[in-house]
Amino acid sequence: MTPMSPTHRIFSINASRTPNSPRHWASLLSTPFESMLGFRRCDQIYKQIGHERDSQAFMRQILKHLSITSVVTSQDKEKIPSKGPCIVVANHPFGAIEGIILAEMLLSIRPDVKIMANYLLNRLPQLQSLTIAVDPFEGNGAAQANLGPLRKAMRWVKEGSLLLVFPAGEVSHFQYLHREVSDPPWSHIVARVVHHAHASVVPIYFKSRNGNLFQAAGMLHPRLRTILLARELLRQRGKSIHYKIGNPISYRWLQKYTEDDCLMAYLRWRTYIMGHRRPPLLKRSGGPGFSLGPNQQPLALPQAPKICRKEIECLPEDQLLVQSGSFSVWVAQAPQIPHTMLEIGRLRELSFRLAKEGTGRPLDIDRFDQYYLHLFIWNEESEEIVGAYRLGRTDQILAEFGRKGLYTQTLFHSRIDFFQKLGPALEMGRSFIRPEYQKSYSSLLLLWRGIGTYISKNPQYRMLFGPVSISSDYSDLSRQLLATTLLRNSQAKDLALLVQPRKPAPLRPVRIKGCDRTTHDFHFQDFKEVCSVVSDIEFEQKDVPVLLRQYLNLGGQLLSFNIDKLFSRVMDGLIVVDLLQTDHKTLERYMGLDGVNTFLCHHCDTNEKESIVALGKAG
Repeated sequence: MTPMSPTHRIFSINASRTPNSPRHWASLLSTPFESMLGFRRCDQIYKQIGHERDSQAFMRQILKHLSITSVVTSQDKEKIPSKGPCIVVANHPFGAIEGIILAEMLLSIRPDVKIMANYLLNRLPQLQSLTIAVDPFEGNGAAQANLGPLRKAMRWVKEGSLLLVFPAGEVSHFQYLHREVSDPPWSHIVARVVHHAHASVVPIYFKSRNGNLFQAAGMLHPRLRTILLARELLRQRGKSIHYKIGNPISYRWLQKYTEDDCLMAYLRWRTYIMGHRRPPLLKRSGGPGFSLGPNQQPLALPQAPKICRKEIECLPEDQLLVQSGSFSVWVAQAPQIPHTMLEIGRLRELSFRLAKEGTGRPLDIDRFDQYYLHLFIWNEESEEIVGAYRLGRTDQILAEFGRKGLYTQTLFHSRIDFFQKLGPALEMGRSFIRPEYQKSYSSLLLLWRGIGTYISKNPQYRMLFGPVSISSDYSDLSRQLLATTLLRNSQAKDLALLVQPRKPAPLRPVRIKGCDRTTHDFHFQDFKEVCSVVSDIEFEQKDVPVLLRQYLNLGGQLLSFNIDKLFSRVMDGLIVVDLLQTDHKTLERYMGLDGVNTFLCHHCDTNEKESIVALGKAG
């Protein structure tokens, strides 16, 4: 590449003209206006750094001379695939600097990067080796002119390289229809490249936009936006530009969008969803259990460890379910462990408050605790409760108290037919892991080994059900996405007809700023895709609640969703698990081989029992 002649100016009003610009703009805005519009200053900066021929170093010099800092987390940058066909799409809020920022960042991760950009960016000699130039203005001949760049882009990605695209082509500007500043319609060119190369897509969202003068000028005439781009570039001097990188979208999730407009609507939604604004925390709390709630009472004092240890040592030996080093899993009723029960109630409330849930009382103890079973982990070395679960045996509770004896009835109206269809079942709930142990999955695994052991000793309980909560710490959008996806994909429609939430969760589609109102409701078949979206939405990329994932791994089916006003407005989903439908290897993980055989034999006829016993011996 040879340097441009000193007399050739890259930044000028004439240079900003597009092939379809009316000639009178250039005459109206003559050279004296170039200083006001920022062209002269841009020329000065270019003269200082134009000697730099390396593309990446040149872009770093631009950012340095403008004192622009790009802000993105290292965790976000790790989402960019280091190899393989990939397309990075982003919104286009500024018109120039975002391309510099992203190209420089991407080149720091992998060398095979090109930018599909308008020909104005291609005027910089240092960037010509990086750009695939297109005409975004859709004037006469634009479609024909873009055929060559489209083929080049397809080949580039198909060969396993990365392509950066701003699908809008033009900079974001005021949209009359939605009364907001956002991208114009995204080009279908990207969809064709995605399908041709079977490429994954990484969305990136910039949080800011150009100023009001820029927006007003564009309302007078679209070409005025192009003329003002240099001025807007200089307005970013000394600023920090924040952007967020989303999770890679696998082609297996994209291939179902066979129509180009549907695929582009989805990619735009996945990009703009990262800018979805949440209500302030105080406004969302709405309940006494929230950690900032005004009516929250101080936690109760801990119970003396020696008293709890003495109660546990007095439990019958057959109530010990699992022993693992210094950890033991027990099952007991409240009258057997009065002080330990108070400590469980205290730790419940503590753990739930940290998850923005809870009752707001000193202890989380209710009337159901007196006759439910309590399965808990005891650390013999440190003499403390690690975690617990509450189990309700429906056959016994319904016989003694009727439906009002079940906790789930406070959240859902369940017809008697529902329990008849379930048969003997365990209502699961009030689970927690002590905060100090939450970093490791081993405590939850140990709890479930205890549950598996209990079920293998009581194999009549093939059905598990209960509320699984999604706290108000998740955005309304995340909760809506999780709930609607789980309900649509549920295979237990017959059971769902037999329950009604007492306070139905509002599952209205949430409109995303920057997206058309008709594209707010995408149907997800793969729950991993929903998890990916939730991670993009939530602060610090928070994943789907771990207990919900645990139930889904067991084959859980969601029936309905309820808002619990008395428990910090958490959204509770009523989930049902049929253990006979759970993968055998998963059952063995919690029950052990002998426990699985005992459980399966209880539910099989004679011939099936003989087959299971034979398989057990072979194993």
